[in-house]
Order: sequence, then C-alpha cells, then structure tokens
Amino acid sequence: MCADITLILGGASSGKSHLAEKICFSSPLPRIYIATAQAFDDEMRDKITQHQLDRGETWTTFEAPFKVDSVLRDIPSGQIVLLDCATLWLTNHLLAEHDIAQQTEALLGALSTCASPVVIVSNEVGQGIVPENKLARRFRIEQGRLNRRLAEHASSVVGVMAGLPFVLKGDMPKALTQEAST
Repeated sequence: MCADITLILGGASSGKSHLAEKICFSSPLPRIYIATAQAFDDEMRDKITQHQLDRGETWTTFEAPFKVDSVLRDIPSGQIVLLDCATLWLTNHLLAEHDIAQQTEALLGALSTCASPVVIVSNEVGQGIVPENKLARRFRIEQGRLNRRLAEHASSVVGVMAGLPFVLKGDMPKALTQEAST
C-alpha cells in the first residue's frame, strides 16, 4: 500500500478541495492534479475553470474521468498527487454502467503501488435523506462503499465541515494545523 494516502471527506462545497490543495501546496514536491470531472454544461465548465484559477499554473494536470488507476501507476516518486475527486470518478463509472467493484479494485491496486503521496477528495453523501430514485440510492450506497475502502487504505482521513477540518483517522496534516493556529 502507498505509505501516504490522505483522504479528505465532506459535503458539497464544504471546502474539501481548498484544504486538499493547501496540503499539496505545503509540500516541496512537484504537484500532480488528477481531474475526474467532465464538463457537460456551462456551469460545470465554469466550475472547472474556477478550480484551475484557484490552483494556479504550478500543477501538472491529467484529465482522467475513468482511468485514474492508469495515471497513478505512471506517476514517478518525488511528486505529490491530488485526486479531485473520487465522487465524480464514481459517478462517471456508474453512468457508463461499468463494473464498480472491478473499477474500485483497480483504483485501490494503483493506490497501493503509487510511488508518491496521494491526497484524495471525496464527498460524504450518507448523512442526508434516502433518495427517492433507484440510481440515486445506488450512488449513495456505492459512494459509501468507496469512501470506506479508501479510508481503510488511507493513513490519514480528514473530515471537512464549513471549511473546518477534523481528524477521523491518523494525524492532522501539518498544513491544516498551521491554518488552525493562524
């Protein structure tokens, strides 16, 4: 297993990506960004553009809506990787009707052999009401399973609520403890 996986979990617009980026910016290592979003409309294109502006130009970006495992396997040591986000990766596979268990195992296998630290952003979707339609219920179940599997493999799991981090497993990343003390 990759010795350094940090999982950042939280609700939509909770500040997950900002905190994940802060962890990566605090590292002296070159930054890799694995983007899983697909821009099917203007709103998503605008959101992606804003994320790019927020990050700046110091990242090497890989667009990987499906094949995150392939990208992870090819990353050399001496980098820091931000996977943003596991939720959109899962959504892409669900909508494409791929075998989720198989895709999850491929992702976990690639994480286990990745030579660089990885920060993963994922949405926590299990704290709301039970969705009324079958696809939404399946998504909620699969997202919960994926988050549990990622958390098992992570050395650190950080929850985010209202932009504030809290430790669920391991230690708070130094970049986030510095933010709390300022």
